[in-house]
Amino acid sequence: MTENKRPQILLSNDDSINSPGLWAAAEALSSLGYVHVVAPSVQQTSMGRALPRDADGTRITQNLVVNGQTWEVHGYGGSPAQAVLHGLLSVMADIKPDLVVAGINYGENVASGVTISGTVGAALEAASFGYPALAVSLQTETSEHFSLSDKVDFSTAAWFTHYFAEKMLRFEMPFDVDVLKVDVPAKASPDTPWIVTRQSRQRYFEVTSTFDPETGVETVGYEGRVDEATVESDSDLKTVLINGLVSVTPISLDLTSRVDFGSLRRLLES
Repeated sequence: MTENKRPQILLSNDDSINSPGLWAAAEALSSLGYVHVVAPSVQQTSMGRALPRDADGTRITQNLVVNGQTWEVHGYGGSPAQAVLHGLLSVMADIKPDLVVAGINYGENVASGVTISGTVGAALEAASFGYPALAVSLQTETSEHFSLSDKVDFSTAAWFTHYFAEKMLRFEMPFDVDVLKVDVPAKASPDTPWIVTRQSRQRYFEVTSTFDPETGVETVGYEGRVDEATVESDSDLKTVLINGLVSVTPISLDLTSRVDFGSLRRLLES
């Protein structure tokens, strides 16, 4: 089968073209179709769906050999969402993707912080063009989030990437499922059950701050915390962090509150 007759998959991430997680996903997807790798040139974690005006837009195309296979890689000097735009509008200008995949991310993307995630942001950008989008993240220690460590085992997350990508290539997702967000626990195996979940309303990554009075510099960090007493039983947060199961969360581009419009109007008019 020739390249252009195979399913066309656009693969991006927020950890950069040098991420082992990206390459684990590329290998997992390669048996399903032709994988176009377009990712930020440098680390872009926590960029959400930002389109920063000061991005340099530098485009780098190079061949990388990963596990004996040669890949043409497109690096983009910008955010994950901008990398996806470059992939859709330039690299694949004459080829419509059948699926867009973001990941595999260093660190789980759960709870209310999903709007911060560059991985989810990349998938949302693709979804806004009407393309099916899959975002995959692996639970890791916070210290690993920016590391690009080759000690992190992405094999199970890659297995689930292949599993859900294959389903999305075969079946059209229901209306309002614009992104399928998959979070894989650190100790999961391919036999770990997966659960369809909702996004928790909790704040999971709590902000930390350290101020150095000598330099006048405030360093902002974060750490994961779960309020087990109030976490929703059907949420991504409880499923991954407490139950150790794979979370599959349908995400919508529609952020409209699920409130009765009439009731809200009467409240605002009172």
